[in-house]
Amino acid sequence: MRQILFLVLTIGLLADLGYASNHEFYRGKTIHMIVGFSAGGGFDIYSRAIARHMPKYIPGNPNIIVENRPGAGGLIVANHMYKGVKPDGLTIGNFIGTLLLDEIIGRPGVEFKGLNFEYIGVPSPQSGACAVTKASGINSMKDWFAAKAPLKLGGAGQGSLVDNTTKILKTALNLPIQLISGYKGFADIRLAMEAGELVGTCHPWEVFKVAWTKAIESGDANVILQVTPKPHPDLPKVPLAIDFAKSDEARQLIEVGIHDSAILTRIYSLTPSTPKDRVQLLRRAFMDTMKDQEFLSEAAKAKLDIDPISGDDVEKRVGSLYKLNNSTVSKLQDVLLK
Repeated sequence: MRQILFLVLTIGLLADLGYASNHEFYRGKTIHMIVGFSAGGGFDIYSRAIARHMPKYIPGNPNIIVENRPGAGGLIVANHMYKGVKPDGLTIGNFIGTLLLDEIIGRPGVEFKGLNFEYIGVPSPQSGACAVTKASGINSMKDWFAAKAPLKLGGAGQGSLVDNTTKILKTALNLPIQLISGYKGFADIRLAMEAGELVGTCHPWEVFKVAWTKAIESGDANVILQVTPKPHPDLPKVPLAIDFAKSDEARQLIEVGIHDSAILTRIYSLTPSTPKDRVQLLRRAFMDTMKDQEFLSEAAKAKLDIDPISGDDVEKRVGSLYKLNNSTVSKLQDVLLK
């Protein structure tokens, strides 16, 4: 009995010491949250809201500063987080989860191993949608299929969910599309659409309703397709892409390349080899932030969907992604590496 009591007291003491150590580590420190896309877009809006509220749940209450490092569809940040960041728990990367698929299909430029990141969480899966400008003259999927010229749709760079979605839709549904890629984020794509350089884009609905609100409400922009397993509550009458698929191969491309990737899109992670106690601390802080009433109130005002996925769950889902069979990987390579 004395041995058991001693063991319990020892474990409790070690836990207290670990908490105290983390508490002192973060006190007076600054955490840098590096976002792989430009200011004003969906990734940036989520990150700044999280950064305002998450410090209260981190022992020591460190500051969190958001930095934008756009380029290559978020690949710059993912590579930087893997090989250019000290594993001390003071840098959080926010990049797009489709980059993990890039590693699996062998896209050039990927310099990380997705299974080695320490994942903190995802604030909400994304609900993909395609929207076009009123000036395009396209008002429905019937119009799109019958378009005499390919629609110029904006992309955010190879490996981004925007580009992957657009490429898969073009192949799986045989839609007339010309992807114009390389934009740093939705803010730049929106300006290009307003200038007439583009007629549309496929982005998360969460981004459209936050960053393109006026155009959608006025009718200057029209959401004509959803790229989700089921309709978003905001878009009950907008058709689903998978319902237009005419073969098992087309459906599989949409399910694996878009639906599954969308769950992991807005990933927050730490660099590999970050001390496990700090990983767990930041995972708890992230999930506690997702339940914070002030954060939820701010998210509601900004029209941000909050349906969090914990770091542990993200880790499991990433593991499943890396178990795709060779046939599926080959099909994705044919479509996405063009």
